[in-house]
Amino acid sequence: MNLRLTLHIWRQKGPSDTGGMRTYQVQANSHMSFLEMLDVLNQDLIQKGEEPVAFEHDCREGICGSCNLVINGKPHGPWKGTTVCQLHMRAFRDGDEIWVEPWRAKAFPVIKDLVVDRSAFDRIIAAGGYVSVGTGAPRDANEILIGKTDADEAFEYATCIGCGACVAACKNASAMLFVGAKFAHLEKLPQGRVESDRRALAMVQQMDKEGFGACTNQYECEATCPKEISVQAIAMLNGAWRRAAIAEKPQKQGGGEG
Repeated sequence: MNLRLTLHIWRQKGPSDTGGMRTYQVQANSHMSFLEMLDVLNQDLIQKGEEPVAFEHDCREGICGSCNLVINGKPHGPWKGTTVCQLHMRAFRDGDEIWVEPWRAKAFPVIKDLVVDRSAFDRIIAAGGYVSVGTGAPRDANEILIGKTDADEAFEYATCIGCGACVAACKNASAMLFVGAKFAHLEKLPQGRVESDRRALAMVQQMDKEGFGACTNQYECEATCPKEISVQAIAMLNGAWRRAAIAEKPQKQGGGEG
């Protein structure tokens, strides 16, 4: 089925530009993905001698997290549990108007058009989202016993692709679901529990430093996450952070008095 669509797309030349919405007409096929439809639009713009719309993508398989767009007010568009690259044009009707914007968050500055800088996530991971404990020589996997429940939950949290939809959906631009997922998948494994307190403090501190907002438990993050990660990850992170903060406070006070 052929679709005639009106696209309202955010155009911004660079980080210092104010930017604004531009309107385009495009003809697409219902079998196309949303990104293929944008490819068609860009081909038309190039043939007219106009600047193509900048947008980010990589795998187009829903596993890399780079296709971060807000479509008609919803991060990744109308389909639940789906990234933009896996969103197909059969989700829309002939004659529809579609509004396309980048993620809106202080911590995700716009680079150009629909492309934002999500390197804040990388810095959070670098602050503590890893295991640094020396494990010595490689061991047989069966020597480290992990219960099935813990293994399953660790895998579910590890499916986070770091796209930032949780931030874009949150009215406070909070990154708690992302940080919680990256914390929780290590917390569920014996190799990760050794550094649990240090990890919780370091990742939350870096998250705050990056300018993300606070979590107020509205659950938009869970509702819009393309991997449908549970907010239980946030509860796990909060518990670990409080435990670590309480344990750290007396040490700081004692050091100051000395």
